[in-house]
Amino acid sequence: MVKRRKRNSFIILASTLLLTGCGNSELEITQNDILEVARDDANATKKECSNVSIQEEKKYYTVSFDTNTGSYEYKIGKDGIIQERNYKRSNSEEKEEVSTSEPVEKKKEETKTETKKEEKKESTSFDENQQAAIDAALANAGLGQEDVIGIGCTLDEATQQYTVTFTFQDIKNTCMVDATTFSVLSSVQS
Repeated sequence: MVKRRKRNSFIILASTLLLTGCGNSELEITQNDILEVARDDANATKKECSNVSIQEEKKYYTVSFDTNTGSYEYKIGKDGIIQERNYKRSNSEEKEEVSTSEPVEKKKEETKTETKKEEKKESTSFDENQQAAIDAALANAGLGQEDVIGIGCTLDEATQQYTVTFTFQDIKNTCMVDATTFSVLSSVQS
């Protein structure tokens, strides 16, 4: 009876030590993971990407690649969160910069001025949070507000998600955007 208790205690202690050791290990994000984050954000498959470059800096990775529609450059933190995104659309032989995402603080300032311009342009006006959701959806698609028509934005209070809709080249796009972080959760074209 005493031997059995000692063995069970040893097994429990060994299991506890093993589980405790696993909990202390940090999550390791590889360069492939970082590239996948960038490609997913750009809605590009592995086959669509060329001239892929990943450079590791002290606190972030710089990822760049080309697709048929343009060139992408990302600054992605070691935690896998996109800090900055640049997109240059390719038009035949020329390349024209379409949209650039700045760090979050600058982007919010730009959103306020863009909202005022859009209110003059269209009869539909959006509040600051709706405009931030629209900006996130358009940046995810690599487009600017001047490139699309029929922009709509509604908040589903139950899920705390914005539904952003717009049409680009006769293709209707629907994006779900988190109302707190303004991250694009999904994007569907129909």
